[in-house]
Amino acid sequence: MKFYIIFPIAVIAVLSFGVGFGFRVNTTSSLPLGIYRQTSGIARGSLAMFCLEDEELIKLAKERGYLGEGTCPGGVQPLGKEIFGLTGDEISFSGETSGQIAVNGQPIARSHVKNKDSHGRPMPATHLTAGRIPPGFALMLSPDHAGGFDSRYFGLVKLSALKPVQPVFIWE
Repeated sequence: MKFYIIFPIAVIAVLSFGVGFGFRVNTTSSLPLGIYRQTSGIARGSLAMFCLEDEELIKLAKERGYLGEGTCPGGVQPLGKEIFGLTGDEISFSGETSGQIAVNGQPIARSHVKNKDSHGRPMPATHLTAGRIPPGFALMLSPDHAGGFDSRYFGLVKLSALKPVQPVFIWE
């Protein structure tokens, strides 16, 4: 058999086998492209993958191509984000709710809520509000993507939905 036929089959086999052992592949712009290993323990600054739960936002993400096909509800891929806030942390905005986000008084770079996405389409109203993060929730943001589809738009994420991950191999 030719290499161009064997290679994709081998990759699919390895990845399918690896999922059973906690390996995840990220092909979205949520995190750098690569292979991640599921870990334990949720901490501020760590990375996690999770599925969107809001049907309208799943539909929006699918229609706009923010997420490809995957195993999450609505048939989309999981998102990968950095944990910026946990239960008890204080979220605030500079100015209006479209201002820069701060957690416990520390501003987060590139965290302004955008009115339009990178293609000029209107973004949904933010589901994120100022105040203390309630028990069982986390603030999930895109670490290096100012236009990321994250908690700025879909709000806080249930801790129970998070699957902490660490990069194993990044190709971006």
